[in-house]
Amino acid sequence: MNKAFRFIAALAALVFAAAGCSTDTDSTTVPGVTDTTVTIGSHQPLTGPAAAYSGSAPAAAAYFDYVNDHGGVHGRKIIYSYRDDAFIPSNTVKIVRRMVEQDKVFAIFNGFGTHTHQAVVGYLNAQKVPDLFPSSGCPCWNNPTKLPYTFGWQTDYIREGKILGAYVAKSFPDKKVAYFYQDDIGEDAVIGLDKQIPASQVVARQSYQPGYNDVVPQMEAIARAKADVIVSFAPAAYTALLRLAQQKTGNAAKLVVYVGGSDPPTLSGLLPPPGTSGQGNPLIQGIIASTYLTPLTATSNGWVALAKKIHDRYLRSRPLNFSVMYGVATAYTFVQALQRAGKHPTRESLVEALERGKFSPGPGLTPLEYSPTSHAGYTGAQIGIIKGNGLVLEGPPMTTDAGDGPIVPYTSPPAQAPANGLPPP
Repeated sequence: MNKAFRFIAALAALVFAAAGCSTDTDSTTVPGVTDTTVTIGSHQPLTGPAAAYSGSAPAAAAYFDYVNDHGGVHGRKIIYSYRDDAFIPSNTVKIVRRMVEQDKVFAIFNGFGTHTHQAVVGYLNAQKVPDLFPSSGCPCWNNPTKLPYTFGWQTDYIREGKILGAYVAKSFPDKKVAYFYQDDIGEDAVIGLDKQIPASQVVARQSYQPGYNDVVPQMEAIARAKADVIVSFAPAAYTALLRLAQQKTGNAAKLVVYVGGSDPPTLSGLLPPPGTSGQGNPLIQGIIASTYLTPLTATSNGWVALAKKIHDRYLRSRPLNFSVMYGVATAYTFVQALQRAGKHPTRESLVEALERGKFSPGPGLTPLEYSPTSHAGYTGAQIGIIKGNGLVLEGPPMTTDAGDGPIVPYTSPPAQAPANGLPPP
């Protein structure tokens, strides 16, 4: 009896020990999550034709460093690993697969580029990896049915096109309008523009492939069409090339530029001459632009103060420009989501947290549209004019959808930056 009892007791001890080990294992089976860290990854064009636009990744990393220096999220520090894909989709595939399958990241965050991220979005959803805030305004990210793990962030190109188009139609009635755009981003923007600008006004549609650095032929075609207004959906480097091509051809058309191509500090650095101190580069004065984030020239704004604080503490070697605000803003949204995913976050709880919505827009000028039926980000934009070294906003922010819905003013008070720079728990 004693031997039998001792055997049963020993067997029970083994069972309980095994159960204990199983429980410990279960607590560490969430990829990328430990008791002290959460690891996320990204693909970025650190080299190649889009390298100039990868500044948001260091800015996001800087904000995560700031959060980590203040205790992290639920006691965990955020480790943000981003790797160079040189803006080549085949590289993106290799990088993201390695991050998911070998590095075991918790989520992919802010992957850069439309055509590059499209190469991995299906894979990430098949693997049930949260795919948060691709750095692209493609409306394709908003597809909860087919892409349940993907969430957009920046205002999509159709909405931005509608808002810019409505401004052009109202401000330049009966004027001749030309479109200039990059193939991978401009096609969606043109859909939005065409919803607002009468077809009879559009006299030229000129596009180019990314990496192509001569836009004089496109500008010559626009000049022959005698356009009075050029609406450009192209990155800042191509805004600069377009402006120089305007000079070369003697074209004086008014330039209207989407947010990704109109950052004043970036444009000033790309265009000669620098201009008189404090007056800004003369070649960018009067450019009309859209934005969905608070401009850095709003120096009394708490979000601008936070971005500058992050820049001065962690990014002194880099220029203070739109990329800094973008990186800080996306990282702020991610921290909100991670907070709401709970003290023991899973990939599923992160997705559920985002779908519950009601996120602070941070420095955004319009709301974030997260719900079970919408994975879109910001819902609109505001018009501004470049004056001096910055963008001066005009009128109210405007919101709309990616369909045929109306464009309406957004009149709610803007979100206030928390005093400590951290999302409230």
